[in-house]
Amino acid sequence: MFGAVARRYDLNNRLHSLGRDQAWRKRAVAIAQLGAEDDVLDVACGTGDLTEAFAKAGARSVTGIDFTPEMLDIARLKAVRKKYRKRSAIKPEYHSGDAMSLEFPDDSFDVVSIAFGIRNVTEPPRAIQEFFRVLRPGGRLVILEFCEPTFAPMRLFNGFYCKKIMPLTASVVAGDRSGAYKYLPRSVETFEDPAQLAHSVAEAGFSKIRQERLTMGICAITSGHKVIES
Repeated sequence: MFGAVARRYDLNNRLHSLGRDQAWRKRAVAIAQLGAEDDVLDVACGTGDLTEAFAKAGARSVTGIDFTPEMLDIARLKAVRKKYRKRSAIKPEYHSGDAMSLEFPDDSFDVVSIAFGIRNVTEPPRAIQEFFRVLRPGGRLVILEFCEPTFAPMRLFNGFYCKKIMPLTASVVAGDRSGAYKYLPRSVETFEDPAQLAHSVAEAGFSKIRQERLTMGICAITSGHKVIES
């Protein structure tokens, strides 16, 4: 399904977020408190927008993994075509990978991120435990995900837009008949709310958990630290 919409995925993201999706990713990078010696793993990286944002921010290394070959093909093409003007920017690496079974040793990364992907994981708590495992002590987790706005008028508008308008227009733009853009709004409805997600993050062992809602609650960033008690 995601392979079917990969070619126009970035265009649909820009159009149907009214250009806000890149600002949301920029905020996620800021919350990660990135350092020049940090190694980053971006899970469910898709076409690499958040992965590229971490690379531009000056990480030591950035790795993106995804389940969908067509998405990874586009991410790799973007990485080749990108003109890195800053000396601190590096080229991301992309690999096929499963969020619930990461093929990396314990304590491999300083930051683990996932944007608009945790709701598509079969067992989110299992994936979050994997994120904890591969993070080094002091490492940070950043989860960017859609959610239901708490402000009633915005919730009504967002519901109408996501259920009635976006599935039609996005499917036309993508030339898609797989039903991907009908599935995506339903996946937001049925996924955990931010409070439940924060609970899952805490259950995995993270501390210093914070949440920040963006654009009147359309999406939220959940972050946490891997703190090992001495």
